[in-house]
Amino acid sequence: MKTDNVEYTNFSGWVDPPSNVQPALQEDITCEVAVVGGGLAGMSTALRLAERGQDVVLLEAEFCGHGSASRNAGQLAGAPGGDIQFLNILYPRKFPGIVRFAENSAHFVEHLIERLDIDCDYEATGNVCAAVSRGQMGRVRRVTKILRKAGGKVELGTSAELGIPRGFLGGFRESVGGMMNPGKFSLGIRRAVLSSRARVFERTRVTDITRDGHHITVMTPGGEVRAKKLVLATNAFGGELAIAPKRLSVPIWVTEVETEPIDPARLAALGWTSRSGVVTQHNFMENYRLTSRNTIVFGVRRIQRGKSYPLPLRKPDEAVVADLARGFETRFPALADVAAARAWGGWIGITTSWLPLAGNIDDNVFYSVACNGHGLAQAPYLGSLIADHIVDGEQHEDLKALWVKKPKFGRPVMMGAPGLRTIWTVDRINDRINGSRRNARRGAAPVN
Repeated sequence: MKTDNVEYTNFSGWVDPPSNVQPALQEDITCEVAVVGGGLAGMSTALRLAERGQDVVLLEAEFCGHGSASRNAGQLAGAPGGDIQFLNILYPRKFPGIVRFAENSAHFVEHLIERLDIDCDYEATGNVCAAVSRGQMGRVRRVTKILRKAGGKVELGTSAELGIPRGFLGGFRESVGGMMNPGKFSLGIRRAVLSSRARVFERTRVTDITRDGHHITVMTPGGEVRAKKLVLATNAFGGELAIAPKRLSVPIWVTEVETEPIDPARLAALGWTSRSGVVTQHNFMENYRLTSRNTIVFGVRRIQRGKSYPLPLRKPDEAVVADLARGFETRFPALADVAAARAWGGWIGITTSWLPLAGNIDDNVFYSVACNGHGLAQAPYLGSLIADHIVDGEQHEDLKALWVKKPKFGRPVMMGAPGLRTIWTVDRINDRINGSRRNARRGAAPVN
């Protein structure tokens, strides 16, 4: 794959930034609830609070949807993120609730798209957790049993049965979810928030948050917000604020790449009839998806940890893009001559438990964080659940499944640079010996 003329962007490759960025806060104001963070979680929290009659203020350092909300692969997942086998062993009692939450999240977003009339190229194709080797296919079968036992709805099959490229051996398809343009979706949520009664201030970086009795003061360079309650929807950026629980999440940079437009006949020859998104079973997954513009978006495979706060605004690393291109050539040898057109990335939050989290600090500071790469589905639902909890004083059963009673979190394991490099190396060694290259070449051969 050619990477000589890649356009590297420090925003998203899906859409252009909005032209109507809202003014920054320039005065002291009061409200019932302040929401810090304008990603999918923060926007959804503010929107739901506004719809329920609350006086809510939303503060965003850049513009709403600037972060990973619009920079992901656009795969609306219907299953939990992370290692399913690992999660099932560590959290056997919580796991069925996590599976239920994941599926309900995907349904919630589908309904949200319809209710808000968001044009985001959504296709209800489901997503396939696919195997590139016999060893990965064994893992797929084990995970399928675990998910079904927990109440998950998944379909096991070969690549032909699932309608995914023949270079993959098979996998399981999540029964809910699909593909979308996440930039269009994020901007659609932003439009809904701006049209609501919520007061939205963009280009407003929070510098500090203090508590005084039953009130909270949020400080910014241009003014202060005094609120009765606060929601921290900062995800990977939570470490920038002293009030956030320590080690709430680990900031991880993930990269996505998009090909140049590909001849539809060449795409049809792949056997990708279902148009389902594909995620491999590596330790660091590889994701692949078709788009409405006859391109393939692919990413992750190699991740990078943030070293310090504040997290920098950055472009993808050329070495990571080159590595992703090598992976693309391996999975799609028939498209090895296709060029990479653009690359982008974003900061996501990974929890030490690999579970999505929600909780509170005392009675008036709430937080939700780190859907571990599945925030496109889970963040909007989780934000709405927290909003309902604030208004009603009661927790939905899906919120109870994630609720953390005490905001204390352990140190991350294998998340430093040496650990991440080791995991990537193990994946590459396995690719050399597991027959995945041979499987891909065989799958790319013309079908008689």
